Amino acid sequence: MTDPAPNPMAQMMGANLPETVEDMRRLLDGFAGMLNAGLPEVGAFHEKVPVAGSPADVTTDVIVPAGDGPWPVLVYLHGGGWVCGSPTTHKKLAHRFAEAGYLVFNVDYRMAPEHPFPTPFEDCLAAVRFAAKAASQYGGDGSRLAIGGDSAGGNLSAAVASALHDDPDVRIAATLLLYGVFDFAEMGAGPDVAGATPEMVAAGEKLVDLMVGSYLDPGRDDKMRDPRVSPIHLAERLPPSHVMCGTADPLVAQAHALAERLKASGVAHELEIYDGMPHGFAQMEFFPQARESIDRMVAFLRTHLAS
Repeated sequence: MTDPAPNPMAQMMGANLPETVEDMRRLLDGFAGMLNAGLPEVGAFHEKVPVAGSPADVTTDVIVPAGDGPWPVLVYLHGGGWVCGSPTTHKKLAHRFAEAGYLVFNVDYRMAPEHPFPTPFEDCLAAVRFAAKAASQYGGDGSRLAIGGDSAGGNLSAAVASALHDDPDVRIAATLLLYGVFDFAEMGAGPDVAGATPEMVAAGEKLVDLMVGSYLDPGRDDKMRDPRVSPIHLAERLPPSHVMCGTADPLVAQAHALAERLKASGVAHELEIYDGMPHGFAQMEFFPQARESIDRMVAFLRTHLAS
């Protein structure tokens, strides 16, 4: 294994990891300009479309590919530890999938601690149902539907996909699960980040506790095995899944564990592990592996969402 690639975001933070939800939100919003520079061309962009069937403040950006449809559909759920992030912070990544020919619904679900579990899960559930019905309004084909997300969004994508397994009105054909959390009970399992000082490790542990506590408290221990929280417990209900992570990401053990459960359950899947890559690298196009990972995800979608 090669040494982990330097993560400019981590280098700029140094040991000064965020200590509050407000810090996390300011930090991610501050990096949004860098991560989203040079948006790819798409056919149309509709911002903050209300999600029918959910509270009025839940919206989604809709990104329409160039050319003529009907296009297959991808519902994208952004990461951010269940407490931060937005369609804006993940705008370029969502545009990449639209550039490749997918009608993308980039969902602005409500977040903790103002809206703890199960609200983010329920918002995402409503957004998928909405996308399946509304896709035709934007030139999409709601019968060819995938869901995907990164980090907390990967967790929510797997949870929603398993919950909709028997839904007669929504058929999810594939999932994209980018460095997600699939088993909250194993959140501490994973590699040490190269070069991390004891102070940085302690700050990282505090940050994880902040995110988990914001999302699940009170009563987090009672919620750990709920499949809406830890979807690994209903992995057999997932559609064909593309699971990816980097070896420098503390969540790589989660990716391996889910892939093992999918294999044992006979669920078609791909596991892509990127040597030396940190958490969040698919948005960091200064790494060649970012575009490589997107190309592999697009190829996976083409296989499973073919007309």
